[in-house]
Amino acid sequence: MSKILITCAVTGSIHTPSMSPYLPFRPDDIARQAVDAAEAGASILHLHARDPETGQPSADIANFMAYLPSIRDATDAVLNISTGGSAVMTLDERLAAPQQVAPEMCSLNMGTMNFALYPAAERISDWKYPWEKPFLEGSDDLVFKNTPRDIARILTELGAERGARFEFECYDIGHLYMLRHFADRGLIEPPFFIQFVFGVLGGMGADPENLSHMKRMADKLFGDDYMFSVLAAGRQQMPFAAMASAMGGHVRVGLEDSLMIERGQLASSNAEQVLKIRRIVEDLGRSVATPDEARQMLGLKGADRVGMQC
Repeated sequence: MSKILITCAVTGSIHTPSMSPYLPFRPDDIARQAVDAAEAGASILHLHARDPETGQPSADIANFMAYLPSIRDATDAVLNISTGGSAVMTLDERLAAPQQVAPEMCSLNMGTMNFALYPAAERISDWKYPWEKPFLEGSDDLVFKNTPRDIARILTELGAERGARFEFECYDIGHLYMLRHFADRGLIEPPFFIQFVFGVLGGMGADPENLSHMKRMADKLFGDDYMFSVLAAGRQQMPFAAMASAMGGHVRVGLEDSLMIERGQLASSNAEQVLKIRRIVEDLGRSVATPDEARQMLGLKGADRVGMQC
Protein backbone atom coordinates (compact mmCIF):
# COMPACT_ATOMS: atom_id res chain seq x y z
CA MET A 1 0.00 0.00 0.00
CA SER A 2 1.57 3.26 -1.11
CA LYS A 3 -0.94 5.68 0.43
CA ILE A 4 -0.24 6.47 4.07
CA LEU A 5 -2.52 8.14 6.60
CA ILE A 6 -0.91 10.69 8.90
CA THR A 7 -2.90 11.39 12.05
CA CYS A 8 -1.95 14.36 14.20
CA ALA A 9 -2.95 14.29 17.89
CA VAL A 10 -2.94 17.99 18.60
CA THR A 11 -3.12 18.43 22.40
CA GLY A 12 -4.34 15.34 24.28
CA SER A 13 -4.81 15.12 28.04
CA ILE A 14 -1.41 13.84 29.17
CA HIS A 15 1.08 16.66 28.85
CA THR A 16 0.69 19.80 30.92
CA PRO A 17 1.49 23.45 30.10
CA SER A 18 4.60 23.43 32.30
CA MET A 19 6.17 20.80 30.05
CA SER A 20 6.24 22.93 26.90
CA PRO A 21 5.26 26.49 25.96
CA TYR A 22 4.20 25.13 22.56
CA LEU A 23 1.47 22.80 23.84
CA PRO A 24 -1.80 24.36 22.64
CA PHE A 25 -4.65 24.63 25.12
CA ARG A 26 -6.44 27.86 24.26
CA PRO A 27 -9.07 27.48 21.50
CA ASP A 28 -7.35 29.75 18.99
CA ASP A 29 -4.05 27.93 19.50
CA ILE A 30 -5.63 24.47 19.16
CA ALA A 31 -7.40 25.55 15.98
CA ARG A 32 -4.34 27.20 14.47
CA GLN A 33 -2.04 24.28 15.22
CA ALA A 34 -4.61 21.78 13.93
CA VAL A 35 -5.07 23.64 10.65
CA ASP A 36 -1.31 24.03 10.22
CA ALA A 37 -0.88 20.29 10.83
CA ALA A 38 -3.50 19.52 8.18
CA GLU A 39 -1.79 21.82 5.70
CA ALA A 40 1.49 20.04 6.47
CA GLY A 41 -0.02 16.68 5.50
CA ALA A 42 -2.17 15.30 8.32
CA SER A 43 -5.40 13.93 6.87
CA ILE A 44 -6.82 13.08 10.33
CA LEU A 45 -6.85 15.39 13.36
CA HIS A 46 -7.26 13.67 16.73
CA LEU A 47 -8.75 16.17 19.16
CA HIS A 48 -9.26 16.74 22.89
CA ALA A 49 -10.40 19.85 24.77
CA ARG A 50 -8.69 21.91 27.46
CA ASP A 51 -9.74 24.56 29.93
CA PRO A 52 -8.64 27.75 28.14
CA GLU A 53 -7.59 29.43 31.39
CA THR A 54 -5.46 26.68 32.92
CA GLY A 55 -4.83 24.05 30.24
CA GLN A 56 -6.46 21.33 32.33
CA PRO A 57 -8.10 18.51 30.31
CA SER A 58 -11.77 19.29 29.86
CA ALA A 59 -14.95 17.45 28.87
CA ASP A 60 -16.95 20.68 28.57
CA ILE A 61 -18.74 20.80 25.22
CA ALA A 62 -18.24 24.56 25.15
CA ASN A 63 -14.48 24.08 25.13
CA PHE A 64 -14.73 21.74 22.14
CA MET A 65 -17.08 24.08 20.29
CA ALA A 66 -14.74 27.01 20.92
CA TYR A 67 -12.33 25.58 18.33
CA LEU A 68 -14.06 22.87 16.24
CA PRO A 69 -15.96 25.22 13.89
CA SER A 70 -12.75 27.11 13.12
CA ILE A 71 -10.99 23.90 12.12
CA ARG A 72 -13.94 22.71 10.08
CA ASP A 73 -14.13 26.01 8.20
CA ALA A 74 -10.40 26.09 7.43
CA THR A 75 -9.62 22.52 6.41
CA ASP A 76 -11.28 19.38 5.06
CA ALA A 77 -9.22 17.12 7.34
CA VAL A 78 -11.09 14.33 9.11
CA LEU A 79 -11.99 15.33 12.68
CA ASN A 80 -11.44 12.47 15.13
CA ILE A 81 -12.90 13.28 18.57
CA SER A 82 -11.54 11.42 21.59
CA THR A 83 -13.84 9.20 23.65
CA GLY A 84 -10.93 8.65 26.04
CA GLY A 85 -10.91 12.25 27.20
CA SER A 86 -8.87 11.89 30.35
CA ALA A 87 -8.59 8.84 32.59
CA VAL A 88 -9.96 10.89 35.50
CA MET A 89 -13.25 11.62 33.68
CA THR A 90 -16.42 9.55 33.90
CA LEU A 91 -17.67 7.83 30.76
CA ASP A 92 -20.63 10.22 30.55
CA GLU A 93 -18.22 13.16 30.61
CA ARG A 94 -15.99 11.56 27.98
CA LEU A 95 -18.91 10.98 25.61
CA ALA A 96 -20.72 14.30 25.94
CA ALA A 97 -18.88 16.12 23.13
CA PRO A 98 -18.70 13.29 20.57
CA GLN A 99 -22.40 12.55 21.15
CA GLN A 100 -23.26 16.14 20.24
CA VAL A 101 -20.78 16.55 17.40
CA ALA A 102 -21.35 13.10 15.84
CA PRO A 103 -17.94 13.19 14.11
CA GLU A 104 -16.75 11.02 11.25
CA MET A 105 -14.26 9.33 13.57
CA CYS A 106 -13.77 8.72 17.28
CA SER A 107 -10.95 7.11 19.20
CA LEU A 108 -11.84 4.08 21.32
CA ASN A 109 -9.62 2.49 23.96
CA MET A 110 -10.00 -1.28 23.88
CA GLY A 111 -9.45 -2.15 27.52
CA THR A 112 -9.17 -1.07 31.15
CA MET A 113 -5.58 -0.42 32.18
CA ASN A 114 -3.19 1.41 34.45
CA PHE A 115 -2.29 4.77 32.90
CA ALA A 116 0.67 6.05 34.86
CA LEU A 117 1.98 9.55 34.19
CA TYR A 118 3.63 10.23 37.54
CA PRO A 119 7.29 9.83 36.43
CA ALA A 120 6.87 13.01 34.36
CA ALA A 121 6.34 15.05 37.53
CA GLU A 122 9.89 14.30 38.63
CA ARG A 123 11.31 16.25 35.68
CA ILE A 124 9.49 19.52 36.42
CA SER A 125 10.35 22.02 39.17
CA ASP A 126 8.58 25.16 37.95
CA TRP A 127 4.81 24.65 37.69
CA LYS A 128 2.57 27.13 35.86
CA TYR A 129 -0.75 25.95 37.33
CA PRO A 130 -1.67 24.34 40.67
CA TRP A 131 -3.53 21.38 39.09
CA GLU A 132 -0.58 19.98 37.15
CA LYS A 133 1.58 18.34 39.80
CA PRO A 134 -1.29 16.59 41.68
CA PHE A 135 -2.75 15.45 38.34
CA LEU A 136 0.49 13.74 37.35
CA GLU A 137 1.47 12.41 40.76
CA GLY A 138 -2.02 11.02 41.41
CA SER A 139 -1.75 8.73 38.41
CA ASP A 140 0.17 6.18 40.50
CA ASP A 141 -3.28 5.08 41.73
CA LEU A 142 -5.26 5.62 38.54
CA VAL A 143 -7.24 3.03 36.60
CA PHE A 144 -8.36 4.01 33.11
CA LYS A 145 -11.74 2.31 32.92
CA ASN A 146 -12.82 0.85 29.57
CA THR A 147 -14.89 -2.23 30.36
CA PRO A 148 -16.66 -4.38 27.74
CA ARG A 149 -19.91 -2.65 28.75
CA ASP A 150 -18.30 0.77 28.21
CA ILE A 151 -16.95 -0.28 24.81
CA ALA A 152 -20.33 -1.69 23.73
CA ARG A 153 -22.02 1.56 24.73
CA ILE A 154 -19.58 3.64 22.70
CA LEU A 155 -19.90 1.38 19.67
CA THR A 156 -23.69 1.63 19.86
CA GLU A 157 -24.18 5.31 20.66
CA LEU A 158 -21.45 6.73 18.44
CA GLY A 159 -21.14 4.01 15.82
CA ALA A 160 -24.54 2.46 15.18
CA GLU A 161 -26.57 5.53 16.11
CA ARG A 162 -24.35 8.36 14.83
CA GLY A 163 -22.35 6.72 12.06
CA ALA A 164 -18.85 7.26 13.42
CA ARG A 165 -15.97 4.96 12.53
CA PHE A 166 -13.26 4.27 15.09
CA GLU A 167 -9.56 4.52 15.72
CA PHE A 168 -9.27 1.41 17.92
CA GLU A 169 -6.47 2.17 20.39
CA CYS A 170 -4.74 -1.03 21.45
CA TYR A 171 -2.13 -0.76 24.19
CA ASP A 172 -1.50 -4.49 24.48
CA ILE A 173 -2.17 -7.86 22.87
CA GLY A 174 -5.30 -8.41 24.95
CA HIS A 175 -6.87 -5.33 23.38
CA LEU A 176 -6.61 -6.97 19.95
CA TYR A 177 -8.54 -9.95 21.26
CA MET A 178 -11.17 -7.63 22.74
CA LEU A 179 -11.55 -6.00 19.34
CA ARG A 180 -11.95 -9.42 17.74
CA HIS A 181 -14.63 -10.19 20.35
CA PHE A 182 -16.69 -7.17 19.33
CA ALA A 183 -16.26 -7.98 15.65
CA ASP A 184 -17.55 -11.49 16.35
CA ARG A 185 -20.54 -9.98 18.16
CA GLY A 186 -21.34 -8.01 15.01
CA LEU A 187 -21.01 -4.60 16.66
CA ILE A 188 -18.28 -3.45 14.25
CA GLU A 189 -17.52 -4.11 10.62
CA PRO A 190 -14.31 -3.87 8.59
CA PRO A 191 -12.18 -2.17 7.62
CA PHE A 192 -10.84 -1.88 11.17
CA PHE A 193 -8.40 0.99 11.79
CA ILE A 194 -6.21 -0.20 14.67
CA GLN A 195 -3.83 2.14 16.46
CA PHE A 196 -0.97 0.24 18.13
CA VAL A 197 0.03 2.34 21.17
CA PHE A 198 3.49 2.01 22.70
CA GLY A 199 5.35 3.67 25.54
CA VAL A 200 2.57 4.45 28.03
CA LEU A 201 3.43 3.13 31.49
CA GLY A 202 0.75 0.50 32.02
CA GLY A 203 0.72 -0.58 28.38
CA MET A 204 3.31 -2.28 26.20
CA GLY A 205 6.79 -0.82 25.95
CA ALA A 206 8.24 0.80 22.86
CA ASP A 207 10.33 -2.20 21.80
CA PRO A 208 10.56 -3.17 18.12
CA GLU A 209 9.74 -6.77 19.04
CA ASN A 210 6.37 -5.63 20.39
CA LEU A 211 5.51 -3.89 17.13
CA SER A 212 6.38 -7.00 15.14
CA HIS A 213 4.31 -9.18 17.48
CA MET A 214 1.28 -6.85 17.39
CA LYS A 215 1.39 -6.94 13.59
CA ARG A 216 1.59 -10.76 13.54
CA MET A 217 -1.32 -11.13 15.94
CA ALA A 218 -3.44 -8.56 14.10
CA ASP A 219 -2.78 -10.47 10.87
CA LYS A 220 -3.92 -13.66 12.59
CA LEU A 221 -7.05 -12.12 14.10
CA PHE A 222 -8.19 -9.81 11.28
CA GLY A 223 -6.56 -11.02 8.07
CA ASP A 224 -7.06 -8.48 5.30
CA ASP A 225 -9.86 -6.68 7.15
CA TYR A 226 -7.73 -4.11 8.94
CA MET A 227 -5.22 -1.30 8.63
CA PHE A 228 -2.79 -0.50 11.40
CA SER A 229 -1.26 2.74 12.56
CA VAL A 230 1.42 3.29 15.18
CA LEU A 231 1.99 5.86 17.88
CA ALA A 232 4.82 5.74 20.36
CA ALA A 233 4.86 8.07 23.34
CA GLY A 234 7.97 10.13 23.92
CA ARG A 235 11.34 9.67 22.27
CA GLN A 236 10.34 6.62 20.23
CA GLN A 237 7.70 8.59 18.31
CA MET A 238 9.63 9.06 15.07
CA PRO A 239 11.57 5.75 15.05
CA PHE A 240 8.35 3.76 15.50
CA ALA A 241 6.52 5.83 12.91
CA ALA A 242 9.31 5.11 10.44
CA MET A 243 9.10 1.39 11.24
CA ALA A 244 5.33 1.40 10.74
CA SER A 245 5.69 3.13 7.40
CA ALA A 246 8.27 0.60 6.22
CA MET A 247 5.92 -2.22 7.28
CA GLY A 248 3.03 -0.83 5.23
CA GLY A 249 1.24 0.77 8.16
CA HIS A 250 0.10 4.28 8.98
CA VAL A 251 1.42 6.80 11.48
CA ARG A 252 0.33 9.15 14.25
CA VAL A 253 2.35 12.06 15.57
CA GLY A 254 1.48 15.20 17.53
CA LEU A 255 2.12 16.97 20.81
CA GLU A 256 -0.30 14.66 22.61
CA ASP A 257 2.17 11.83 22.10
CA SER A 258 5.55 13.58 22.23
CA LEU A 259 6.64 17.15 22.93
CA MET A 260 9.96 16.74 21.12
CA ILE A 261 11.13 17.09 17.54
CA GLU A 262 14.51 15.50 18.25
CA ARG A 263 16.55 14.54 21.27
CA GLY A 264 16.76 17.50 23.67
CA GLN A 265 14.71 19.86 21.49
CA LEU A 266 11.05 20.73 21.97
CA ALA A 267 8.85 20.72 18.89
CA SER A 268 7.67 24.23 18.15
CA SER A 269 4.34 23.00 16.79
CA ASN A 270 2.34 19.98 15.72
CA ALA A 271 3.00 20.89 12.09
CA GLU A 272 6.74 20.56 12.65
CA GLN A 273 6.25 16.92 13.64
CA VAL A 274 3.92 16.29 10.70
CA LEU A 275 6.43 17.75 8.26
CA LYS A 276 9.20 15.60 9.71
CA ILE A 277 7.29 12.33 9.47
CA ARG A 278 6.06 13.31 6.01
CA ARG A 279 9.67 13.64 4.83
CA ILE A 280 10.49 10.26 6.35
CA VAL A 281 7.58 8.36 4.83
CA GLU A 282 7.99 9.95 1.41
CA ASP A 283 11.66 9.01 1.45
CA LEU A 284 10.46 5.44 2.08
CA GLY A 285 8.34 5.59 -1.07
CA ARG A 286 4.94 6.23 0.51
CA SER A 287 2.47 8.84 -0.71
CA VAL A 288 0.56 10.88 1.87
CA ALA A 289 -3.22 10.37 1.64
CA THR A 290 -5.48 13.38 1.29
CA PRO A 291 -8.50 13.75 3.58
CA ASP A 292 -10.82 12.52 0.82
CA GLU A 293 -8.59 9.50 0.22
CA ALA A 294 -8.64 8.85 3.98
CA ARG A 295 -12.44 8.91 3.94
CA GLN A 296 -12.50 6.37 1.14
CA MET A 297 -9.91 4.10 2.77
CA LEU A 298 -11.68 4.11 6.14
CA GLY A 299 -15.27 4.04 4.89
CA LEU A 300 -16.23 7.29 6.62
CA LYS A 301 -19.68 8.85 6.38
CA GLY A 302 -18.42 12.22 5.11
CA ALA A 303 -18.00 15.65 6.63
CA ASP A 304 -21.47 16.68 5.44
CA ARG A 305 -23.02 14.24 7.92
CA VAL A 306 -21.23 15.59 10.98
CA GLY A 307 -23.77 17.02 13.43
CA MET A 308 -21.74 20.00 14.56
CA GLN A 309 -23.90 22.96 15.55
CA CYS A 310 -22.29 26.37 15.25
